[in-house]
Amino acid sequence: MAILGKIRSKGVLLLIIVGSALLLFIVNDALTQGSSYFNKSKERVAEIAGEDVNIKDYSELIDQINDVYKIEYNTSELNEDAQDQLRNAVWESLVNEKLLNAEAKKLGLSVSEEELTDRLIGNNIHPIIMQRPVFVGENGRFSRTALMRFYETINQTPENEEQRQQIERYKSYWLYWERTVKNRILQEKYNALLGKAITANKLDAQFMFDASKNNTDVNYVEKQYFTISDSTIAVSQSEIKDLYNKKKTLFKQDANRAISYVMFNVKPSPEDYKKAENEMNKLSEEFKTTDDPVAFVNQNSEIRFDDNGYTAATVPASLKDFAFGSATGAINGPSFANDTYTMARVVANGIMESDSVKLRHIFLTTADATKTDSIVNAIKAGANFAELAKKYSAVQQTAANGGEIGWLARGMAGLDKEITAKAFSNAINGIFTISNNQGTQIMQVMEKTPARSKVKLAILEIKVSTSNTTVSKIYNEAKQFAAELKGSEFAKRAQEKGYNVRIANELTPATNKVNDISQSRQVIRWAFENGKGDVSDVFDCSNKFVVAYITEINDKGVKPVEKVADQLKAEIIRDKKADIIIKDLSAQLNKNPSLENLASTLGTDVKTATGVNFSAYQFGVAGFEPAVIGKISTLAPNKISAPIKGNSGVFVVLPTNQQANGATFDANLEIRQLNSRLSYSLPYMVMNNIRDNADITDNRLNFY
Repeated sequence: MAILGKIRSKGVLLLIIVGSALLLFIVNDALTQGSSYFNKSKERVAEIAGEDVNIKDYSELIDQINDVYKIEYNTSELNEDAQDQLRNAVWESLVNEKLLNAEAKKLGLSVSEEELTDRLIGNNIHPIIMQRPVFVGENGRFSRTALMRFYETINQTPENEEQRQQIERYKSYWLYWERTVKNRILQEKYNALLGKAITANKLDAQFMFDASKNNTDVNYVEKQYFTISDSTIAVSQSEIKDLYNKKKTLFKQDANRAISYVMFNVKPSPEDYKKAENEMNKLSEEFKTTDDPVAFVNQNSEIRFDDNGYTAATVPASLKDFAFGSATGAINGPSFANDTYTMARVVANGIMESDSVKLRHIFLTTADATKTDSIVNAIKAGANFAELAKKYSAVQQTAANGGEIGWLARGMAGLDKEITAKAFSNAINGIFTISNNQGTQIMQVMEKTPARSKVKLAILEIKVSTSNTTVSKIYNEAKQFAAELKGSEFAKRAQEKGYNVRIANELTPATNKVNDISQSRQVIRWAFENGKGDVSDVFDCSNKFVVAYITEINDKGVKPVEKVADQLKAEIIRDKKADIIIKDLSAQLNKNPSLENLASTLGTDVKTATGVNFSAYQFGVAGFEPAVIGKISTLAPNKISAPIKGNSGVFVVLPTNQQANGATFDANLEIRQLNSRLSYSLPYMVMNNIRDNADITDNRLNFY
């Protein structure tokens, strides 16, 4: 009881302690959840149709398409432009995929596992797969064998780390095209559904038939708008404002920025040129006399010695005559061109070699290596290599194709040096073996490219490079310019210092770079994170330093009238010119309703447009003139028209000959033709409409 009494006496204190603990727990939980939400928000690169896109997933898609590009174009490096294009391609593809999937879900459309398999490796392979260069056979066409060999490769168990990485790269390639095919099938289903829902009818068919039935030859005279000077036409601000209000919906814009900037080119100084010259002078005498020119250039030159040698097609153009017209030991240079000092020395000439060799192999594991001699002897005695490969080789992908590896180029990256040496030194049908810890390969040369004349050159190249001292000097110049600026003084101070001020307008979050400046995406990110009138610090953009100044901040919405005033003014001027010309031509026609007389008065010729009908897009040499074509369809033959306002000028026309094409109306044929045209444009129009009305949040600027 005493204890209970004490508890009761301390009840208030206990409530405070317990309440505080509970509050701390709740707050801590809320903070943890908030932190988790905040972190997820920070990782969100986009939101498309209500679905978040995580930066990790998006980056994986970019890595995937990079692998695809490298495999299909057989390259290991991507330049900045290629990377930008691929990132944009991923974005466009992702947006379309998310929007399409959302629409397909509403309609109950999907692609089954069986359906996808059939279009990837089954009996109905999709054209996308058939067009891949990886799956092309020796005849340059799609090869199911090549496809299945690739598919088996990505599903095999790797034997070492190098093979694992290669398989993962190929898997990434395959998954990209698998996803692409799946989306294309879904798109095809969606398009087919649209095609059934939106179709031409008999009225459409009759209209189009009638529009193209009658073909008319037309004589015409045109007075073009440029014959009246713009300066003679007055346009008020109220007229511009009125037209702007009528056409506001045409002037939508995304959020964008405009900047002015000064660019400081990082280039070698006179001292840097002198340094390179002195270095070449110091090395040149030793290069002429060294007993090991190969080691010398590998140690001192910008480029390493190429042991594969040069052909007439691969040797540097400036050294071609020297290389193939000089004896071993001959020296050329030093010479100077393109900021580079060059010397060359002939190491070996008179070489005749093949560039590529086609091989097949039988791979025996260490357990089966004892069979090597027996198999080699059997082949030499006339046994069928392909059949032996199918029977004994442990590499199933090549064994299924008779052991064929394919063509290997001399100097190919990753190619074993021992294989290279033996393959290129053996004659066609020659057999050799290669052994290592994993087993033994019995290899045979199947074909070789014709031997070509080669020469081995040791090339000593010293490029003029920008020294750290020069870079620091240029950077400090840019830094000083940025530090002493206020925004309003940007152009004035730049002019005082003799700097060229450049302009970049309508930079959006999706813009990859400022004009043609490499690695300048950082400048765009800065422009969206700062305010109008702000001046940047110095940006290091590859071989340039940039200082920028924000001149405009434009939010998403409609462009202000001042942004489109010139465009609107030009339209008003054209309309006013049309009124003047119509009045003038009408007066001329009232005096003498003759095209010849009108042409003579205007100092021009009567022109002719043949075969004009209502469905035409072009009017003679005048081009796109729908109003003129529409008016002609209402005129009787040999009746001169009133002046017609066109795109390039005002026209007066005279139909001279009207003929029906003699075709019989076939409603079904016309409907099929209309639907065929619609099938090309409708999916594009629908997806654009879906995209325009979709809720898309683009946060890429926070990451790239």
